[in-house]
Amino acid sequence: MELQTVSDVREFFREALHTALGHQHLHVQDHTEHYIVNLLAMFAHTEALFEPEADRSQLKPLAVLLAEAVEAQDDRQRFRMLQRMGDVALFVSGFLAGGLARRPVDVDYHIAMGGRAYATLATAPCHGAQRVLGCVFAELARKFQPLVDALNEIGEGAAKNSPRD
Repeated sequence: MELQTVSDVREFFREALHTALGHQHLHVQDHTEHYIVNLLAMFAHTEALFEPEADRSQLKPLAVLLAEAVEAQDDRQRFRMLQRMGDVALFVSGFLAGGLARRPVDVDYHIAMGGRAYATLATAPCHGAQRVLGCVFAELARKFQPLVDALNEIGEGAAKNSPRD
């Protein structure tokens, strides 16, 4: 396998997602695809995955994110926290699934927590741009497991590079 250079990480992830979705025989709406591509591009930067004040070797547990969402002061803050929980769960369970084998919680926990976060967001009272995301979150909740499989395929493809690459 030869090293591939790209000028736009979003375009790389868009192509990789298209390929993986085809292999998985899975169709998602354009807005959902766009959301996932942006999520992958965002988490390509390590600082976006970890909390600003946290140790960069540890992710905040999903249960803690859920507790913070439940204790949120207002709906917008709760919405953002549940969105973060779903996004982290999708990325970790799909793209970084191999690292979960060494953790006390497995991929099924991440799938359940992430799918539930997105399902809650899909039915939450929406304001402005959040209303547009309702359909995206509903599809992410319904197709969470197959999307994890598609992201896992992308992650495995990236892991096939040798140290020389």
